[in-house]
Amino acid sequence: MKTLNYTAFLIVIMALAMGCKVSKDIPVPLNATPAAFRGSVASDSSSIAILPVKAFIQEPDIQQLIDTALLRNYDLQLAVKNIETAELLFKQARLGNIPVVNLQLSASSNRPSDNSLNGLSSSQFLGTKHIEDYTASLGLSWEADIWGKIKNQQKSAMIAYLQTAEARKALQTRIVANVAQGFYQLLMMDAQMEVARRNLKLNDSTLRIIKMQFDVGQVTSLAIQQAEAQQLVAAQLIPELEQAITIQENALSILTGKVPAAIERQSSLERIKIPVELASGYPAAMVSARPDVQIAELALNMANAEVGIAKANLYPTLSITASGGLNSLKASNWFNVPASLFGVVAGGITLPLFQRKQLKTEYEVSKIDREKVVIQFRQAVLNATGEVSDELVKIQKLQEQYAISLKRVETLQQAVKNSNLLFKNGMATYLEVITAQSNSLQSELALAAVKTSQLIAAVELYRALGGGVNKL
Repeated sequence: MKTLNYTAFLIVIMALAMGCKVSKDIPVPLNATPAAFRGSVASDSSSIAILPVKAFIQEPDIQQLIDTALLRNYDLQLAVKNIETAELLFKQARLGNIPVVNLQLSASSNRPSDNSLNGLSSSQFLGTKHIEDYTASLGLSWEADIWGKIKNQQKSAMIAYLQTAEARKALQTRIVANVAQGFYQLLMMDAQMEVARRNLKLNDSTLRIIKMQFDVGQVTSLAIQQAEAQQLVAAQLIPELEQAITIQENALSILTGKVPAAIERQSSLERIKIPVELASGYPAAMVSARPDVQIAELALNMANAEVGIAKANLYPTLSITASGGLNSLKASNWFNVPASLFGVVAGGITLPLFQRKQLKTEYEVSKIDREKVVIQFRQAVLNATGEVSDELVKIQKLQEQYAISLKRVETLQQAVKNSNLLFKNGMATYLEVITAQSNSLQSELALAAVKTSQLIAAVELYRALGGGVNKL
């Protein structure tokens, strides 16, 4: 009876202490983000990050590739498996504070020495030289979560699960961006291939004219050599671009989980419109949207939980145990109820003594680790803000570069036409024609590259702001 009273007393003490908190959590820093992005002209919180993928990237070819990649990409499949593992561990951790119940069945036979106390006693009182024991019991043990240790363990497991989910989102946004950027680069190579072939035909026409002039003695063999060299420049671009196209198609195939093969495409770089208005919103909105920043924030919450666990280890542990069942010295009386029934209830408090220095050190280390996580969170936000600012300035300056490149292409294309007319009428030299064609070729190649850089920068801004999670 006294044992039951002591147990009840311990349970009352436990209940009074359940609300105790042994450590104070560090909140997420509120001043980690600036008021606005450098280079941003946003006047409200609207951001392209809230747009679904298919609303931001409207080319059907790219949408189809993205759908395939999100379904078949192997890195993404591994991320899903990580989530499943973390979910199972989280579900297990949620059971951390329920009583542990064990069923035990045991039977034993002991033949003590005839000259031992047990042997003499069994012979005198039981009339046998064998001592048998048969037990069937249920044992229960439960640790009271007085200091929140088990609660923090559950919290840590939950955060680990959420981090894997955010890691999958981060991978998804990167895959969406990589597919779109890879496809834009493929279209750029298509456009450059068309420029190279068109320029090669133009060089052929110029070379024929120069050869005709050579035949009548108007130019020397040097003119033919110069024209042929210029023709070879355009001709060399074709196998180079064919190689680059094949490699890019292989990369996109692997990204979408397919065997390397040709990528079907109906789009062209010329028909794709360059995004003009790309709202970035405020940095605070980006923090809540970017998966990697969310992972850093969750890491701080986990660090708070780990500090709580380390601090709770310094305090006493209250354990309640109970067992009951059937016990008998004879198998024939094993299930003779109620005579074979027995029960035991006990409570105990465990306080670490010699390990206290070690536990204290672990607690101090956990606090330092938490401070490191705060720094890492600020760093993650700073890096994310820098990425957005970089893409904003790229978009702005690439617009200026594109306008200049477009004007340069128009000017040089007109120069090629004029030089050909003048050359046919004997008013321009073959060098002027070759120079005009060479400049025009380089300017058109550069224009395609600049436009592609604009499209890539827009997609990268979308990713940097946290877009790409919702594919619908």
